[in-house]
Amino acid sequence: MYKILIIEDDTIIAEALCKHLSSWGFNAVCVEDLSKVQEAFIAFDPQLVLMDIGLPFFNGYHWCAEIRKLSKVPVIFISSADDKMDIIMAMNMGGDDYMTKPFDMQVLTSKIQAMLRRTYEFGSKTADIIEHGGGFFNISNLTLTVRDTTIELTKNEGRILQTLLENKGKIVSRDTLMTKLWQTDSYVDENTLSVNVGRLRRKLEELGLWGFIETKKGTGYIIQ
Repeated sequence: MYKILIIEDDTIIAEALCKHLSSWGFNAVCVEDLSKVQEAFIAFDPQLVLMDIGLPFFNGYHWCAEIRKLSKVPVIFISSADDKMDIIMAMNMGGDDYMTKPFDMQVLTSKIQAMLRRTYEFGSKTADIIEHGGGFFNISNLTLTVRDTTIELTKNEGRILQTLLENKGKIVSRDTLMTKLWQTDSYVDENTLSVNVGRLRRKLEELGLWGFIETKKGTGYIIQ
């Protein structure tokens, strides 16, 4: 069952969309708190997003750009704004399609079905995202986002962070991390691991994530 996130401030339209899409077998959910769209996106992890432009707090262009920092999930804009520049702006901000209100529900459903087929039935995949402590780690492109800042990690740094995040609350031994890094076809010894952990910590600190990775002397590392 494909999950569709509806970001729309008109409750009548949002509820109608949710009811209609659910009748077609989709798991459709509306964002209730439109000041926390990013949090709702992470929590629901949808395969497609329907996005209005005229939203309170921040407009749809802003939220589409924020989603694009985390994922390549398809975004279809649905808006009463039909000016050519609105459509161009929507596409430039990362949108995949645009429908002008009022629209035919059947036409929208057909567009959604076609986009889902193109995106997911030919091997494409939504980015995997791990959130912890205010940071969003995108496994697919090795980026780490905190608030409005995104940085890139090296393959080794990403492998270390992914392993620690997948085992948060548990101590991960240095041997386990070195084994993970060997999978990148790089020769890794104790010193190489220490250098990579040090670089990763500095990048985390640049984003304000101080003490994110703790050292357990003689054992390994842990993210609490």
